[in-house]
Amino acid sequence: MPMKLYWVKTRWFVKKFFGGFIWNVARKRKKVYLTFDDGPIPEVTPWVLNVLQQHDIKATFFCIGDNIQKHPEVFQRVLQEGHAVGNHTFNHLNGWNTDDETYLQNAEKCQQAIVQHKPEGTRLFRPPYGKMSRKQASAMRHKGFKLIMWDVLSADFDQTITPEDCLKNVIGNVENGSIIIFHDSLKAQKNMQYSLPRVIEYLKKENYRIGLLPY
Repeated sequence: MPMKLYWVKTRWFVKKFFGGFIWNVARKRKKVYLTFDDGPIPEVTPWVLNVLQQHDIKATFFCIGDNIQKHPEVFQRVLQEGHAVGNHTFNHLNGWNTDDETYLQNAEKCQQAIVQHKPEGTRLFRPPYGKMSRKQASAMRHKGFKLIMWDVLSADFDQTITPEDCLKNVIGNVENGSIIIFHDSLKAQKNMQYSLPRVIEYLKKENYRIGLLPY
């Protein structure tokens, strides 16, 4: 089996090292936060929205600007149904492999795509792959963005794991205040569509509330 280059449960020392990033919400309340990266796309995002609607749940969608431009009707539905949206750069850039100026310009281009539908824009930002330089992070915070990471990684994008493993990744690691990450992408579709409804059922059974990020 190939070696996994990620942690399902974010380690405490990673959170400490990357100060200024938000990895989880306060642990006092039995509440968790569903987030979705890489949409919106018509093949997957409407399915996610239908599931959330069935359970009367709001979530946060970290959107790629290029997808917003290509699929404005899907993005508009995300907004109309009361979900929050965040900036995920325009072209899903890896900050570690991109010079700072290009990266920041790309994030601004995504912001402008969001503003076309939501005039106040967003102040939530998640770096693709969870990778950005210190200078990029500092500049985004200076612009007023909250840098949202995650506490629990479903790893739905990993096509070497089973849908059942994806489910276990979440329910085996969730706790009060967890920020859970899924992907509304073609790559993650199989694992996500199996695990998401079951994760929601588990969370409800365990009396977790599911809500919007408080930022």
